[in-house]
Amino acid sequence: MVPFSHILSGFSDGFRHRRELRQLLSATPEDVSILGLVPEELRSSGIAVLALDFDGVLAPHGFPAPLPEAVTWLKGCAAAFGADKIFILSNKPTDERRQWFAEHFPAMRFISGVRKKPYPDGLDRVGELSGAPLSSILMVDDRLLTGCLAAINAGARPCFVRSPYVSYNHRPLAELFFWLLRNGERLFVGLISKF
Repeated sequence: MVPFSHILSGFSDGFRHRRELRQLLSATPEDVSILGLVPEELRSSGIAVLALDFDGVLAPHGFPAPLPEAVTWLKGCAAAFGADKIFILSNKPTDERRQWFAEHFPAMRFISGVRKKPYPDGLDRVGELSGAPLSSILMVDDRLLTGCLAAINAGARPCFVRSPYVSYNHRPLAELFFWLLRNGERLFVGLISKF
């Protein structure tokens, strides 16, 4: 596989799905974080399985474990869906994070050994492991051209977190880089949706 092919795929697939991405961006309020996602409401809307990014969604970049409020939210999701119906689909699944989940939420699984998002492979694996149709899987991500685009590519449902967790004290350069990346993606989607 070509190094960084997932980045090239993000731009080419992003252009192909520009209208869906623009609609998602327009429909998502600025303050959306995971705490605004009510597990019971997601379940009643036909969601059967959650696929969650880690960085920005459950904790700031580089954190080894979810933030306390994210842990509380995960407990609510486990009660609504069953912990075995929650998957972590991150382009950076570290051993430290795997260990934390093994100790605190052993039924939640990490997806690895697949091409990085925006390729649909990770969500295809989630569908296989959960036995749920892709249309009932919600991919929660803070990036338009990775997780949200992977959901569109797979036929799953994207959920864009516009208010991600960040910590400029912990990793200022990484957080600045991802702030630029997220805003660059929004600008890209806004520009290409005019074509």
